[in-house]
Amino acid sequence: MTVTPRSAGAPALAFFKDLRPPAGDFRTDVLEGLAKPQKAIPPKYFYDAEGSRIFDRITRAPEYYLTRTELTLLDRIGPELRALAGSGAVVLEPGAGSGVKVRKLIDALEAPAAYVGMDISGDHVKAACADIASDHQDMIIGAVCHDFTRPIDLDALPLPPGRRVVFFPGSTIGNFELIDARALLQTFRDWLRPGDGLLIGADLRKDARVLEAAYDDADGATADFNFNLVRRINTELDGTLDPEGLRYKAFWNPYRSRMEMYLSAVRDQRFTVSGRAFQLREHETIHTENSHKFTLDTFRDLSKSAGLAPKHAFTAPDGAFSIHWLERAGEA
Repeated sequence: MTVTPRSAGAPALAFFKDLRPPAGDFRTDVLEGLAKPQKAIPPKYFYDAEGSRIFDRITRAPEYYLTRTELTLLDRIGPELRALAGSGAVVLEPGAGSGVKVRKLIDALEAPAAYVGMDISGDHVKAACADIASDHQDMIIGAVCHDFTRPIDLDALPLPPGRRVVFFPGSTIGNFELIDARALLQTFRDWLRPGDGLLIGADLRKDARVLEAAYDDADGATADFNFNLVRRINTELDGTLDPEGLRYKAFWNPYRSRMEMYLSAVRDQRFTVSGRAFQLREHETIHTENSHKFTLDTFRDLSKSAGLAPKHAFTAPDGAFSIHWLERAGEA
């Protein structure tokens, strides 16, 4: 771990810890995913530096209601969060993004002591956390390059003793298969001590037309997000997948209560990845992401199954989005 002394006027991070997964993980997961009957690639690989930039563009799309709805809700519930977190809180953000949402949280809290951003892209998380450090020099600001689905020893980080608030906004939990979402919630549960809280966003079920527009915006940002994954495969894994032979599509699956995103072949093509041969038939798909939508009750049930106690649920006035405060319960 690199620990950087901070001086007045300097936006340096207090520490940076690199737990980046080995480069072989991307190769292994892509090769295994493309060999499945339903070809699939884990969505965590969307988020290289370019993917993170494209995702920020998605959040500004007029059809993409999630970000602006959640930001408005965070503004509204600021006083309640201040009371729940207490003074001197330590904010931990797995999957740290552009910093817009966590700034809302930090500003709402009473004298927060520290913020630690975590992301699979080391360059991205260092830049995002340094930007926050420039405006919050009274706090300990650290960054960790980490796959948040994996265990982490938080005691190895130089954290002050305040109440931990694990912040997981944006309904990222909905991107996981439900069994994996439960496992991730159990991982976050292990980060919590008695009295700590998990503050997590969960998108709610709504009209299919609203959902499909949000995940297939007119400007094509979400399509670009998916095609950046093709670029990564071709660049980093010596792939020959032809993006011109693919199109992006997204649709609502009411039976599984989720949006599903795919790259669909417009013609037959043969390609290689790291020297291994594959083929796509016309209309065959590569599954890139799901986004499950919940009701308040289904999300509470999921949380309880992971050993978390639902304490508070906050919903947008139009019922479009929810934010939950969960605490550690008994053994899961």
